[in-house]
Amino acid sequence: MSSTRRPAPPPLEANDQAVIAVITAAWAVALIVVLVLRDQLPAGERWWPWTCLAGVGLGLWGLWYVPWMKRARARSAQRRARQATSKDLT
Repeated sequence: MSSTRRPAPPPLEANDQAVIAVITAAWAVALIVVLVLRDQLPAGERWWPWTCLAGVGLGLWGLWYVPWMKRARARSAQRRARQATSKDLT
């Protein structure tokens, strides 16, 4: 029995900022719900608002960092391409 494999499909591209924004919004909704219901939380579960706040904070940081990282990668790729073409010309 021979097994021929098909080539792997190309990786999927996602809109990173949209994904981060949706997840950050979900953390914000969770924070609001937990704050509204905080009196009903058991004493051992009072850390939930802090977890939601950390999720919102990290999401906001991600909304800033991901575009910055993509721009830095693009600049680095341009620099490498220029260096490669300048080496080819010499």
